Amino acid sequence: MKKTNFLICIDNSDYPASLEKRKIYEAIADAEAAKHGQVRVIDESGDDYLYPAECFVEANLSEKIRAAVVRAA
Repeated sequence: MKKTNFLICIDNSDYPASLEKRKIYEAIADAEAAKHGQVRVIDESGDDYLYPAECFVEANLSEKIRAAVVRAA
């Protein structure tokens, strides 16, 4: 089973309607986007979109918290 990656938004200044600062977002692997300094996340619309990687930091969640977040998604 593939491990879901989560990111925390640290800058939503250019995307206030789509991202909430300090919120955890599910990231979708996208190698092509990564080459261009972008990440693909499921945003407030419920759809996945590309955003600058510098808007996020990796969320290093424990397995217990990860399981709770995945179930809630």
